[in-house]
Amino acid sequence: MKGFYGKYGGRFIPETLIPAVEELEEAFEAFKKDEYAQKELDELLESYAGRPTPITYAKRMSEAYGFELYLKREDLLHTGAHKINNTLGQAMLTKFMGKKRIIAETGAGQHGVATATAAALLGLECVIYMGAVDVERQAPNVKRMKLLGAEVRIVDEGSRTLKDAINAALKDWVTNVKTTHYLIGSVVGPHPFPEVVAYFQSVIGREAREYFEERGFYPDAVVACVGGGSNAIGIFRGFVDLDVELIGVEAGGTGDDPGEHARTLGLGKPGILHGAFSYLLYDENGQVLPVHSVSAGLDYPGVGPEHAYLKDTGRVEYTYCRDEDALSAFMELSRLEGIIPALESSHALGFLLKNRERFEGKKVLVNLSGRGDKDLGIVLGGEL
Repeated sequence: MKGFYGKYGGRFIPETLIPAVEELEEAFEAFKKDEYAQKELDELLESYAGRPTPITYAKRMSEAYGFELYLKREDLLHTGAHKINNTLGQAMLTKFMGKKRIIAETGAGQHGVATATAAALLGLECVIYMGAVDVERQAPNVKRMKLLGAEVRIVDEGSRTLKDAINAALKDWVTNVKTTHYLIGSVVGPHPFPEVVAYFQSVIGREAREYFEERGFYPDAVVACVGGGSNAIGIFRGFVDLDVELIGVEAGGTGDDPGEHARTLGLGKPGILHGAFSYLLYDENGQVLPVHSVSAGLDYPGVGPEHAYLKDTGRVEYTYCRDEDALSAFMELSRLEGIIPALESSHALGFLLKNRERFEGKKVLVNLSGRGDKDLGIVLGGEL
């Protein structure tokens, strides 16, 4: 069914937004077929963002842990994370629709920075919504957004994290729908947003697959962290049709109570959040639960509908990594390879290191979705 991945996805939104998402869907389909637009996007991804990103064989890490570790280096992109793939694409799509204003939500701040960057490049007005808790945790990124010309609106309601930032952005969009495009940062939200974001992020998987095909082999496993799920879908789409193990790693936090983790796929149930039917964490009264992760980008009680489908079909294994294991992996990669990973990506690495015996002798590809400069205050400040 159109707009669904199995039974997940759909459009559960106010009637006032139906014309906007229909307009977006129509423009997106035209954008994909427009040779000039596709050529311009490819040129921007190469000359501005820095694609293609390399794959690094982590020699010292591999020797230390007994499996062959390969890293897809999205951390080397302009702005320091995979988010720029999507923001450049959607910012171009905004102009394609004739709109001049974009709004966005952000948790770790990387999507906000990437959105502000694309807006500055293409001359668009930009407003970023960010929870007050995340503003404190990710102060350097807040400064970057403002420097790039974006207005940062702090959300001081609810849990004051990513979920509440999305709620605030949706309210803005309802009010200003004729002039504004909501540049969603992950594979969440009403159709066609999950497909739009996955389309722009799938370049990660295409490049990774080409790398291994040129060398005559595929990895045994592909591992990525999962919050909303854009970096994971981006790399999984390059291998989903192959006999390659796909593993998504959620934030295990510090314990098993909902307020101590963000294990949406591991412990959640199907329901509706932010315009789509997918897995989410909610109580017996249907209230969305507060969640926790040391990494702001994984602090989300929902997940993209495509991930829900991949879980139910068994194509992807979804597991988790605790805060302390993510921090340990953060330190290990920094000291053994000279690469400081984002705390989000450190969850994928942390799961691998914690389960090293399972992967002994295997070739494992990790999507290093971002760099860890933004997280130094958390890691070195002793927040754990």
